[in-house]
Amino acid sequence: MAGGFVAFSGDSPAFQAKMTVYVFICVVIAAVGGLIFGYDIGISGGVTAMDDFLMKFFPAVYERKKQAHEDNYCKYDNQFLQLFTSSLYLAALVASFFASATCSKLGRKPTMQLASIFFLIGVGLASGAANMYMLIMGRILLGFGVGFGNQAVPLFLSEIAPARLRGGLNIVFQLMITIGILIASVVNYFTSSIHPYGWRLALGGAGIPALILLFGSLLICETPTSLIERNKTEEGKATLKKIRGVEDVDEEYQSLVQACEFARQVKDPYRRLMKPESRPPLVIGLLLQLFQQFTGINAIMFYAPVLFQTVGFGNNAALLSAVITGSVNVVSTLVGILLVDRTGRRFLLLQAAVQMLSCQLVIGIILAKDLGVKGTLGKTEAMIVVILVCVYVMGFAWSWGPLGWLIPSETFPLETRTEGYALAVSCNMFFTFVIAQAFLSMLCAMKSGIFFFFSAWIVVMGLFALFFVPETKGVSIDDIKDSVWKRHWYWKRFMLRGA
Repeated sequence: MAGGFVAFSGDSPAFQAKMTVYVFICVVIAAVGGLIFGYDIGISGGVTAMDDFLMKFFPAVYERKKQAHEDNYCKYDNQFLQLFTSSLYLAALVASFFASATCSKLGRKPTMQLASIFFLIGVGLASGAANMYMLIMGRILLGFGVGFGNQAVPLFLSEIAPARLRGGLNIVFQLMITIGILIASVVNYFTSSIHPYGWRLALGGAGIPALILLFGSLLICETPTSLIERNKTEEGKATLKKIRGVEDVDEEYQSLVQACEFARQVKDPYRRLMKPESRPPLVIGLLLQLFQQFTGINAIMFYAPVLFQTVGFGNNAALLSAVITGSVNVVSTLVGILLVDRTGRRFLLLQAAVQMLSCQLVIGIILAKDLGVKGTLGKTEAMIVVILVCVYVMGFAWSWGPLGWLIPSETFPLETRTEGYALAVSCNMFFTFVIAQAFLSMLCAMKSGIFFFFSAWIVVMGLFALFFVPETKGVSIDDIKDSVWKRHWYWKRFMLRGA
């Protein structure tokens, strides 16, 4: 192809596998971890727009909100209010490193079970909070649940899925995130009118999927890779036959055994991640997390109700608009599941970059032109903003959202997989924390310019995807090095150097 780079559709060994009902059940149960994460993303913005919540914990913000002459862009600017949202992600960053060790030593399944326990304790503290300390501690424990869940679930999905369906099955995790966001938006809409404890019901709702994950995880198996990695070879082979739905799994089994034997020779995985041959998956894995957050998506999804109030919608109308964007998010993620193993990862990243860039620029122009520090947008302009937000969410939901989790989970070799993915997860949580902590202050300082800020980042990430992200569609997870990295126009130099 022109430009000196090529996208590979995958010519790795094709192992025998069927898509079994049991694998489907395992995928759905594990992906409930994503639903909890999505619920926590979506619930924060709605709760922070509820008057009862603000009066109890953030009275200064409540007073500013009630003043009609208050600056449109600054009425929610409060560092402690932002800390309520962002503390979860800072805790998840720290937890991901402990989760990495748990994944390696105990397995993916116990790590998901620990995540559900952290979720349940965190939900109890946050929904029953009598003061700020209980509230933040609850969010921190929820963050530990997110860190453990986001470490284990995508790895579990990538390792249990047949290669030809790995992309679609892994994106079920992102689908559950979007469903969680949508459910949170609906819950916010109905609980906002329940006084004075609607916010407690909203925060407590996360306990339901946490219970589903805890008890549902008793029904699923451990991944063959994890079992073989921990010297449970016979159990690993039996599990491989079970999830593949065929008796002849010798070729794939031997591939896993060889990968595990090589992995055991690596005594310090983090040091190995610093070697040249680890650079391609590490650089791409970390930068995808940065880019995923700097699309501006979480700024919009965290604070959708607040954003729509800023452009002129009333409180309930703003929450309803967030339900609409949440619905678009779910449907578009389903589109991603259908497309990712057909069009490939790279095409979706590039197409969505153009789509998201166009929407961000037009939203920024409308707000710069028509929304002053005081007053509201006209009805027509406000509806255009909502439509553009929906089109923007569409692009993210079938590309940078799910692929930010999928690509790192399938590109690290076994010897550094849990450690490399832990770095990717912690990087994601760090930049999510940065955006969550800074967005309302950035909105106050930059006003409509914040959309141009995110637009510039979309240009950068689009160029990165164009030149540096190879195609991994259909490639066996343990054959990425030979089939992808060694044949990429840029990354192959690190493979040769590592050899």
